[in-house]
Parts: sequence; structure tokens; C-alpha cells
Amino acid sequence: MKFLHRISSIGYVIVALLFFICSFALIVLAGMEIWAALTPSGEQTVQERFKLILECVGLLTIAVAALELGQTVLEEEVQRAVHVSAPTRVRRFLSRFLIVVVVSLGVECLIGVFQFLHTQPELLPHVASIGVAAAVLLISWGMFIRSNVDAEKLEPEAMKEAQEEDKHVET
Repeated sequence: MKFLHRISSIGYVIVALLFFICSFALIVLAGMEIWAALTPSGEQTVQERFKLILECVGLLTIAVAALELGQTVLEEEVQRAVHVSAPTRVRRFLSRFLIVVVVSLGVECLIGVFQFLHTQPELLPHVASIGVAAAVLLISWGMFIRSNVDAEKLEPEAMKEAQEEDKHVET
């Protein structure tokens, strides 16, 4: 059984590593975008430079999301030794994942509004749908957490162990 757990841990480490590699690749691409936007030349208008900077912000947002997801996989699946029940694990992992997704969608919505407000206002309903999706996810996540308060009361020792391990992992 330990052998299967070790193989599973190696798989999670590989997934986390791929998230980190993708994140760093996106950071490099964002650096290239910002360089192109800020390089003095007479060929680009201020509006074109603005679009490049907004694209850079979008790339960095996705890079941070990939970093966070890699860290979540590494911490939740590899570093943690406490074997909490499946519902507790799902709540913890889902919460960390949804934080990343909701914040990323919110930032992307904001970028879309800035990008299309003056140039292509007909695309604003599409951007608004991203904001609505983020809001629906946030509300659903809140309802999920609220409905799981009773489940946390059923397994207080597992939650206490998980919280103690959180302190250990964070230091």
C-alpha cells in the first residue's frame, strides 16, 4: 500500500511541477509583452501599448493562478500527512481551488471592461458574463461552505488535526 501511495505522490509532484513550469513560461511571455509595450518606438499608439499591458496583466493573472494551483496540489496531496476524511479533504481542496478561480475571473472581467469599453463596447455583454460567472461561483461556494458546517461538527478531531498540520506546513 505504501508503494501505491508513493507512486501517487510522485504523480502529484509531477502535476505540481508542470503547473510551476507553465506559470514561469507565462511570466516570461508577460515580460516579453511588457517589454514590447514599453519599448520606445514611433510605430505603436498609446492605445496599442495599453492593450499590450492589459494582455500582460491577463498573462500574469493566469500565471499566479497556475502557481497557486501547483502549490495547492503540492501541499494538499504531498506534504500533508494527516489523513482526514474525504469530505474534509474535498472542502479544503475545493476552497483553495475556487479562491484562485474566482479571483482570476474577477481580474479577467476587469481587464475585459478596460479593454473593450472604448474600443468594442458590443463585447461588454461577453465580459459581463465572465463577471456573472465569478459571482455565481462565489455565491455557490459560500452556500457549499455554509451547508458543510454540520459536516465539520461531525468530525471535529479531523478538522483539529488538519488545522495543526496547517500550522506545521506554513512554517
